Amino acid sequence: MPKGIQFNEAHLLGGMQEALAHAKGQLTLKTTTVPARARKMTPASIARLRRSLKASTPVFAAYLNVTPDTVRSWEKNRRQPSGAALRLLQIAERKPEVLVSA
Repeated sequence: MPKGIQFNEAHLLGGMQEALAHAKGQLTLKTTTVPARARKMTPASIARLRRSLKASTPVFAAYLNVTPDTVRSWEKNRRQPSGAALRLLQIAERKPEVLVSA
């Protein structure tokens, strides 16, 4: 049985009223600037970051909530960090005190 789209008249009317209020200048819609994707990091830059924090591999792994084996794999170029790990590494580069104090 195909799934149908539920029509909700109240949502449609509410959206139209918000659009009208915005057009009249009575409502300001919030805009958010989304940060760019975290850039890839080289094994050397990950190791350099860990050393700059004066952290052992297990301590650095704990900061990032990953296993020490994962950090070793990143530093030996067997695996690449991605997604949330890249964002955390980016934060650690820019504001290491945030990562260390968490």
